[in-house]
Amino acid sequence: MPPPRFPTSGIRIMTTKLPALKEWVDQIAELTQPDSVHWCNGGSAEYHRLIAEMIETGTLSALNDNGYPNCYLHLSNPNDVARVEHLTFVCTPEQEDAGPNNNWMSPDEAHAKMDALFDGAMRGRTMYVIPYCMGPIDSPYSRCGVEITDSPYVVINMEMMTRMGGDALARIEREGTFVKGLHSTGDLDPERRFIVHFPEELSIQSFGSGYGGNALLGKKCHALRIASHQARTEGWLAEHMLLMGIESPDGETHYIACAFPSACGKTNLAMLIPPHSMPGWKIWTLGDDIAWLHLDEDGVLRAINPESGYFGVVPGTNEKTNKNAFDMIHHNTIFTNVARTADNKPWWEGKKIGEPAYDWQGREYDAANGPAAHPNSRFTAAATNNPSYSKLADAPEGVPISAIVFGGRRKELAPLVYEAKDWQHGVFVGASVASETTAAMVGEVGVVRRDPMAMKPFCGYNFGDYWSHWLSFPKRTSKLPGIFHVNWFRQDEDGKFIWPGFGENLRVLRWIIDRVEGRVEARETPIGFLPNAEDIDTSELDIDAATIRKLTTINPVTWAEEMDAIGEYLETFGDRTPQALLDEQQRIKSELDAVDWPR
Repeated sequence: MPPPRFPTSGIRIMTTKLPALKEWVDQIAELTQPDSVHWCNGGSAEYHRLIAEMIETGTLSALNDNGYPNCYLHLSNPNDVARVEHLTFVCTPEQEDAGPNNNWMSPDEAHAKMDALFDGAMRGRTMYVIPYCMGPIDSPYSRCGVEITDSPYVVINMEMMTRMGGDALARIEREGTFVKGLHSTGDLDPERRFIVHFPEELSIQSFGSGYGGNALLGKKCHALRIASHQARTEGWLAEHMLLMGIESPDGETHYIACAFPSACGKTNLAMLIPPHSMPGWKIWTLGDDIAWLHLDEDGVLRAINPESGYFGVVPGTNEKTNKNAFDMIHHNTIFTNVARTADNKPWWEGKKIGEPAYDWQGREYDAANGPAAHPNSRFTAAATNNPSYSKLADAPEGVPISAIVFGGRRKELAPLVYEAKDWQHGVFVGASVASETTAAMVGEVGVVRRDPMAMKPFCGYNFGDYWSHWLSFPKRTSKLPGIFHVNWFRQDEDGKFIWPGFGENLRVLRWIIDRVEGRVEARETPIGFLPNAEDIDTSELDIDAATIRKLTTINPVTWAEEMDAIGEYLETFGDRTPQALLDEQQRIKSELDAVDWPR
């Protein structure tokens, strides 16, 4: 192989013993033609040097050290502020393998398109090589990758979000395998912006965007789309789930994994603060976004958080909605597309403190221009910033899962909480997850959107095959956790929420744990086991008996209509839809049509 054409000045070589890695890096440098190549070591000195360089070039600006020490603001191009699902593709040899839940492109077409875009794309720039580990470095459940990028903003975010650097490289060299991620911001032209995934090649390519989910390839691209393919092949689950520990006053701790679509309070639940009416309870945050679940040698389902930081939505975050998140982003945080106050502090809608002087585009704030902070503005912070951080987030063995909880935003249909009858029924519950759109979302309000397991934008293969994979677990173990569904968003006739939510959601989690431990009974209905009203702790809450009854009962007519809609949705996956899920749908529909069951 001839030597690469790219210049050698400025190249920093980190020795690697893995020929496949060196050859790939050389090939990409040959294609993209950077001025220099930098192998990232993940150290503090490297992080602060890149910060200083970005401040000098205007890519970052330092925020007020008085109140926000070591915090920085990045303002992205106004056309590059969110994930671009319509430009995100899964590239499998057969379109059916990607499924109707994904945009598809043939691998040959995708490679040709992306090679043309990357040709010479890094001229005048530094090419950064980022070896990283998703999950604790020494965990058998972790998987590694290498991202090549021309964005120093990506490097500093990957430093917070992954275990990045020399230790990750050493593991890659030992194992000999890694996910290949190639990224360039390109010219930020929306017409030349694509994110493509090659599951069989364990490869990702992203061009034309600097936004987090499109550019931090360890996150959604690797940890969900590619990892879900790996998980199916290797026999585990890669899920869009928070991980939290719940410790009772007597020291009993349970770990649960929860999957919610957007706008359903996922991060708030992960960092929940127990209400004053529940003294002695503690919440431990292991992760707010992604969980990888494996069966251990005893058949127990254990989970790790593959990430080591948070990339969270900022608007709406304040001391009431999420005090832990609010507190943790007051230091060592990178903000993206928030506004600034006159004294150079970050500001966003819902902060409740201060006033904006400059908006997310750097202009003097004018309400006529829209929100001061972009609605999708973000913070990046290390997990250890969180006051409720659990050291078990770094435990190689992960944590045993007592319950899996699905949820959605339904104003009338779904009860506060119910339990699936068994694993198969639980998979059906997860596959039928849906939320109603809100005024904060694009499009018509109140439309029901199906988001199975909260994985609609992130499953890297056909949903029908994905559900079949979930259904295979009872053949491998008898120790699977219970599956539940929650809905914090029931409304009264005036459109007001009838459950207080936030910290009070711990009362519902307590019922889930009591069910797991067999401490409380429940009422069997066609949709699952509903709580007896007296078993939901409402002490010190302003909720009457009629409201609790409304929260813990169902309407058989509307649920029969829901079953019809779910059946129609499942049928869109054709022959790939598992018969077991169709059987569950028919069973529930038949029971709902009966008249002699307790409501």
